[in-house]
Amino acid sequence: MPDIHDLLDRRAVATVFQPLIDIESGMLAGYEALTRGPAGSSWESPVALFAAARAVGREAELDWICRAAAYRIALDAGLDRRLTLFVNMEPTAWRIACPADLAPVVEQARKRLRVVTEMTERALADDPAAVLSAAANCREAGWGVALDDVGADPMSLALMPFIQPDVVKLDMGLLRAPDDPHTARVVAAVYAYAESTGATVLAEGIETAAQLSTARTMGATVGQGWHYGRPAPLPGQATPVTALPLLAAPVQDDRTPFEIVSAVRPVTRTTKARLMPMSRHLEALAGDGPEPPVLLACFQHARHFTPATAERFRRVAAYSPLVAALGAGLDDEPATGVRGACLSGDRLNGEWNVIVLGPHRAAALVARDLGNEADDAGESHRGFEFAITHDRALVVRAARSLLRHIAPVRVPDPSAAWAVDLSVQALHAEVEAGGVLSGGR
Repeated sequence: MPDIHDLLDRRAVATVFQPLIDIESGMLAGYEALTRGPAGSSWESPVALFAAARAVGREAELDWICRAAAYRIALDAGLDRRLTLFVNMEPTAWRIACPADLAPVVEQARKRLRVVTEMTERALADDPAAVLSAAANCREAGWGVALDDVGADPMSLALMPFIQPDVVKLDMGLLRAPDDPHTARVVAAVYAYAESTGATVLAEGIETAAQLSTARTMGATVGQGWHYGRPAPLPGQATPVTALPLLAAPVQDDRTPFEIVSAVRPVTRTTKARLMPMSRHLEALAGDGPEPPVLLACFQHARHFTPATAERFRRVAAYSPLVAALGAGLDDEPATGVRGACLSGDRLNGEWNVIVLGPHRAAALVARDLGNEADDAGESHRGFEFAITHDRALVVRAARSLLRHIAPVRVPDPSAAWAVDLSVQALHAEVEAGGVLSGGR
């Protein structure tokens, strides 16, 4: 049997396509491209294939290979430009250059195909900067972005605003547990997001007429699953088609949180002592409610991230999808579960920010140091100018400006046994859900 290096060198992956159907009209809206390893091999499952590539340090390259293979088939087939091609992406792929032999087909795809790139909340939590960069790159090409498996993990709801997806893909598990309180919370959050943005809601795993009815109730306007068709080679176009709407690209803002918020909200001067209760209040909001929000904060310098603060952030990080502390002298994990970023020579060094963002909650305190730290009055009397906002769009923009500074999460050696164990567990779960044939890679 050839080894994984040989498979990758030969770009020997197979691609099948599953139709995406407009629920109201029954018209074809696009396809999701699904990767498989060589038939009959131990890497036929996409889970096993990616686990093997990860173990030899070539996961990002495999991701490029998979997307390029899907693009090539769609280009060769002359895919109708009204149809949308959905492809999965690992954020690690955006930290390496596209392999030279794949670059021509990727460039052709940018010019000739209508693509939506699928990302997951796990990818955003692991590497926020890479995901935001990847999303911006897709949108520069006029493509869209989808958030995949929404509802599989409650964390996806809090992270959804950062990606600002054009398409929200409801996890198939929701259709199978429509009466579960978790399902109701997910559906309510997705309804709110779709209503405020115009995003498309897509239901995965529709296999029966009853599940199709449930998908409608959940706000889905596009369906995917065996009810409409199983993954197969790309067919010829002999059916009516419709185009999925894509949203306007989010505004790219290079300003700091204080610069963003203070441009449109009144600014007040006060002391550190008087800001502390407001800061603690926002931190407390991150620990309240059934849907934990994201908590992001700037501390100027590591000395302000005190042991007591570290303990509060550690407790929130135990159940929040993302907790981060930024400041000069802070390392990548200043407290257990807390993502860190060392700010050196950045204008963020002069800011004290606390940002909380969840499915139904948004708040930001942004403050800028007035530069009187050395005053005889002492630390508690240090002066700041500050603004507060609960405007969701404004809070999202402020939060996104901080995510660019957060480094990728550190992971164990990919060749360790855990990688094999994880792939086996994931494969078993996928088989039980019918996913090996019905979708995902």
